[in-house]
Amino acid sequence: MQMVSLADELTVTPAGDDVRFSCDQPDLPQGRENLVCRAALGFQEETGVKVAAHLSLHKRIPTAAGLGGGSSDAAGTLKALNLLYGSPLGGARLHALAARLGADVPFFLGQGPAVATGIGTELSPVALPPYHYLLLNPGVPLSTRWVYENLDLARLGEAPTPETWDPQHPERWVHNDLGEVALKRLPELAGWLTRLRQAGAVTQGISGSGPTVFGLFSTWEEAREGARVLRRSFQGWLAVVQGLTGRETDHTWEHRIWMT
Repeated sequence: MQMVSLADELTVTPAGDDVRFSCDQPDLPQGRENLVCRAALGFQEETGVKVAAHLSLHKRIPTAAGLGGGSSDAAGTLKALNLLYGSPLGGARLHALAARLGADVPFFLGQGPAVATGIGTELSPVALPPYHYLLLNPGVPLSTRWVYENLDLARLGEAPTPETWDPQHPERWVHNDLGEVALKRLPELAGWLTRLRQAGAVTQGISGSGPTVFGLFSTWEEAREGARVLRRSFQGWLAVVQGLTGRETDHTWEHRIWMT
């Protein structure tokens, strides 16, 4: 798993006497069923600290896109509240609380790439280059729950071993069993995977449970050129982003995003 330079913006402001949440995307749940609210209430229950804050979310990551937007927002909520209230949760308790919110949430508590095993909550840091990704989201809803319910556990691919996994050659090991399920529901995604390869991607695949597809490029310039080519025919959401290594020392990565 690798974070990228595409991010939502969460602002936590001490206010009132309860948890209050707002979001600039009216189609998202605005009440306590939102994952940000669930994270805040989970923090309150775990610590016994009364959370009195306004959590305001500005969305940049498409929703239900297989890009970890909700999970990263939940992790950001936990980190912000832990800082705001004097760090009552140590690393292990914070990780455990994050895991109860969702399998991907613990990853976003960290800083760099990791190999996730088990259900995704057992994380081992790993070194990755700053890959460059061209992301395409057709805007077609795809239920994560449906994808997991239709995953054939008996036919899962084998994970790369230390002998076969080479970060310099992602084309040898990029594979997503969830992506194969997504293709059954949205076979048109296969065409965009082909177009990404034709546009120069080193390798391509489906992010998470989809429907976002990605092409991995060696350089920022090659990814942008691929985006220009595909934009002529692709009508959905498109972005070029940089994979983060965990070694960034400033926030210039926040500007490493190109959208049309």
